[in-house]
Amino acid sequence: MKWILPIVLALLAYLPISAASEATGTDSRIVRNFNFGWLFHAGDVQGAETLSFDDSGWQGITVPHDFQISQPWVAPEKGEKADNSDIASNVKSRLSSRGFKEMGIGWYRNSFTPDPSWKGRRVLVDFEGIMLVGDVYLNGEHIGGTDYGYLGFDVDISKNLKYGETNVIAVKANTQRPENSRWYTGGGLYRDVTLIVTDPQQYFTRHPLYITTPEVSEKQAIVMVQAEMACYLKVEKLKVGTKVTDADGNVVYEATKDIPFNRGQKINEYLVDSITIGQPRLWSCENPHLYKAEVTLYRPDGSIADRVTENFGVRWFEYSPEFGFKLNGKKVIFKGIANHHTLGALGAAAYPRAMEKRIQLLKDFGFNHIRTSHNPYSKSFLDLCDKYGMLVVDELYDKWLTQYAGGRREWVDLWQQDVPEFVRRDRNHPSVVMWSLGNELQQYWSLPYADWGVTPYRLQKVLLQRYDKTRPVTVAMHPRGRHLTTDSLPAPLVHETDIASYNYRYMYFPGDGRRFPNLIFYQSEANTSMMGPNFYEMDLDKVVGLAYWGMIDYLGESNGWPAKGWSQGIFDISLEPKPIAYFLRSIFKPEEPVVHIGIIDSDDNTVWNDVKVGTQRMSDHWNRIEGSRMSLYTYTNADEVELFVNGKSLGVKKNTDNPRLRNKLKWDNVAYEPGYIEAVARKNGKVVARHKIETTTKPVALKADFDNADWKADGSDLQHIRVQAVDRKGRRVQGAEAELTFTVEGPAEIVGVINGDITSPELTVGNTRSLYQGTATVILRSTRDAGKVTLTATAPDLKKIKMTMETH
Repeated sequence: MKWILPIVLALLAYLPISAASEATGTDSRIVRNFNFGWLFHAGDVQGAETLSFDDSGWQGITVPHDFQISQPWVAPEKGEKADNSDIASNVKSRLSSRGFKEMGIGWYRNSFTPDPSWKGRRVLVDFEGIMLVGDVYLNGEHIGGTDYGYLGFDVDISKNLKYGETNVIAVKANTQRPENSRWYTGGGLYRDVTLIVTDPQQYFTRHPLYITTPEVSEKQAIVMVQAEMACYLKVEKLKVGTKVTDADGNVVYEATKDIPFNRGQKINEYLVDSITIGQPRLWSCENPHLYKAEVTLYRPDGSIADRVTENFGVRWFEYSPEFGFKLNGKKVIFKGIANHHTLGALGAAAYPRAMEKRIQLLKDFGFNHIRTSHNPYSKSFLDLCDKYGMLVVDELYDKWLTQYAGGRREWVDLWQQDVPEFVRRDRNHPSVVMWSLGNELQQYWSLPYADWGVTPYRLQKVLLQRYDKTRPVTVAMHPRGRHLTTDSLPAPLVHETDIASYNYRYMYFPGDGRRFPNLIFYQSEANTSMMGPNFYEMDLDKVVGLAYWGMIDYLGESNGWPAKGWSQGIFDISLEPKPIAYFLRSIFKPEEPVVHIGIIDSDDNTVWNDVKVGTQRMSDHWNRIEGSRMSLYTYTNADEVELFVNGKSLGVKKNTDNPRLRNKLKWDNVAYEPGYIEAVARKNGKVVARHKIETTTKPVALKADFDNADWKADGSDLQHIRVQAVDRKGRRVQGAEAELTFTVEGPAEIVGVINGDITSPELTVGNTRSLYQGTATVILRSTRDAGKVTLTATAPDLKKIKMTMETH
């Protein structure tokens, strides 16, 4: 049976804007960026919520902010042992899951005087997230909070504000106990905070727009625009205008219509317009074209009461057991990553530029899919996925347990509020093509209703589909679970979900498909150690695709001290590609010739969650011990590879279609000789790619490059500067380990320092960092003043580097 889905499109309107451009006039919505001016204190403080509290000694910070990232590492105490009472938790010691940072409380305060023009209007404070749970106070009064910090909320503070006086918003953030998450969450105001001002009698509600296209073809698209509006006036109809522009700014539709008003219900959702777009520019992974919808609510006198805008993309997709997934009628395989939300040196602080850098890296290596494991990411992340054409499986929870949903309030009392917020916020993004309500929860018979999750899934799905019926709903699972009495049948939850999402157990697809031909298969997690076979051994003509787990190393979920986190990715925590990254590139980008040498240094036999995840540790330098011999791989999607050492051929190896060996040619007993080793790849007898690594001499200087040519002076944009130690020929010296010291002049500041060593004792804050494999990265954040920024990096016995950039 085919599952054909109409499209849902859009980016949310409530994007914070700079103070210089925040006001849209007293007749419409004002959105003010409230990320600046905060003061922070680590630890609990009595009376910190009160108006009169003395915060003069607190630290000034800018949101987004992760207060855990600057805390010291906490090594396990002597005698600490793994907690195997719940093997899914992967607890090697008390803080191994949480990145060896101590749990605790952080307080934030922001003092401001409301604009006098806001008096009599509707004023909201909007928090996109407070990690892990949070409480908000205004002038000492508790006004709201969150029990699941991955979702946002707003609070109407219109009646609480004191005009002509200083007001204080205070926030208490609590990371809870170590066992309240299975990974590093960070802590604090890690996402945007905004103030929103609207008309008090006519306005758009929270996440008001719902844009769908029930009919799409290359010739024509029908766009349906729905909006939830509030009106407290005695009127018979609402006047609403809709304007649609394409990516070039051309107006493709504009109209104003009268909508009958239901006076018996002050807040209601209305069909605003049905729009026909001829010859639509379709959104796809290769050409992610975005339109913009502007919806305006008018007062009876014709003036503007409120206005919201959203970007959206026109596309259609369908799922079927016959072909897996099609986008705009074309078969597409999910080539994906499942990772946590954190951003290396920055911890949980949700900087859009750091997310963009990761998405650009993933796209370059052939990825087209991200699963948000195991919680909603930020709105700006989905904006970027829309922009770059990444297909998203949007996930709400990990286990359906109070322990893993904030730990403060029972999960059975949370999901009724969480599901609507989750879906309404994200339902308009063209990148989102599947909902996931949870992860590996069917392992717990003791879940609510004691049926491996079937009943809570049904309840949540019914609620979810009140807000969106255009996407399938799934749960990522180990299909057999640990407590089922037979291994012959998948868990009952598999038959409830629209997509059969199996973590790692792709080998069950053929048998389960024969017995249950209606199942549509997606490998929601795949392990690095089986990379290659777990892609090629699937029936790629019929499955949706896969998401490789933990492709970017991250803090938390450590396999044991001194590793601060996960280290089985193909990119290290500083985003340097490991040699195995090119193996994946050869798989995900078959049209691009690839060859890369990976020299085996050691084996890693780590088992995680009953799955072997450890991979061979490899490097790609040619500074070895005289007389040594080694084994290595040449990763390629060409027909054959010839290997040379100092120009002498070691022979030719042919590629194969065997999924266990494909694109992965092994060479044993290779003797080291100073000079170079080179892999030459051929297709149809012609050279299509080369990879050459040379013996370097001692490091003599530093070399640096930056990644953001369009560095904005907005107080949040980032510049990543990669520094290398090089020899006299300018070649990176991977053995260099000197400590770098950074100084910055101009309108920017250091917010992170990182190298690829997950075992490093160094913190990711400050102005120093040691080289690892010859490189390290410093991250600068702009201020709100434009100008030239000069970074100087120094290291003992190496020529320093000074580089000048500019913010604008």
